[in-house]
Amino acid sequence: MLETLYHTILNGYSNYYNYVAHTLLVPSWGNYFYWLLAISLVVWLLEILLPWRTNQAIVRKDFWLDGFYMFFNYFIFSLIGYNAISDVGVLLWNKLLAIFGYTNIVAIKLGHLPIWLQLVIMFVIADFIQWNIHRAMHKNTTLWQFHKVHHSVQELGFAAHFRFHFMETVIYKSLQYIPLAMLGFGLQSFFIIHIIAISIGHLNHSNIRVNYGWLGYIFNNPVMHLHHHSKYVPKGAYGVNFGLSLSCWDYIFGTAYIPNTNANTELGFTNVAQYPNSFLKQVLQPFKKKINL
Repeated sequence: MLETLYHTILNGYSNYYNYVAHTLLVPSWGNYFYWLLAISLVVWLLEILLPWRTNQAIVRKDFWLDGFYMFFNYFIFSLIGYNAISDVGVLLWNKLLAIFGYTNIVAIKLGHLPIWLQLVIMFVIADFIQWNIHRAMHKNTTLWQFHKVHHSVQELGFAAHFRFHFMETVIYKSLQYIPLAMLGFGLQSFFIIHIIAISIGHLNHSNIRVNYGWLGYIFNNPVMHLHHHSKYVPKGAYGVNFGLSLSCWDYIFGTAYIPNTNANTELGFTNVAQYPNSFLKQVLQPFKKKINL
């Protein structure tokens, strides 16, 4: 067993290193790195050409910090250990299932459905799971300390999408694994679904006012997400507008809140100005003794 764990960890590191190297050196239509760059540049260009907050600088406050978060959370974090740890987690989960005579826990097989329908089902289910996790991160005081990093953003722009603590990756992926596995979906999202989610997330955090019309009741959007980041929420609420890609969950469960379309709504939380403003300090902050921030 120990030898299997050793090889799993070793392969996890080497496989992800090879993946990153190939990603950087070999541009292709299926290359996530270059899709991320392209989407970011397009949304940034739209921010420059069609700014909602006209008083906000093109290179806004903490732009470079958020840019680093983007590459850390999607490449460096996996390279320094998360990918290997994930592989070990999947191995141990499969070993546990084997003890009870199961090779998997697929409850509903969707492989016979058209691929487009599989993608839609996965997109909707994954987003609903994420909506619930996101809501829990605002309600649970321990989880909030990790999510607080994301809400330390004081000027929104596309790269703010990726300012989040690495523990959010662990929490989201861990809690998504079993429900998606029961539907025959693994940890790896279909590429096209991920690209769509990244695009929507970039737009949600951007300095662009986009009128979605009736589609705003289905898809999350910059106006709605601005109020999610507002320093002030309705009395008695622990947060609003928890949707990631889809806004419909907030309308269905009564957490939608758009009091106005004021582009200059103050963002953050109480005493956000005293929150650490460097990457390392923000990453370490949730692990410190709980203090009143």
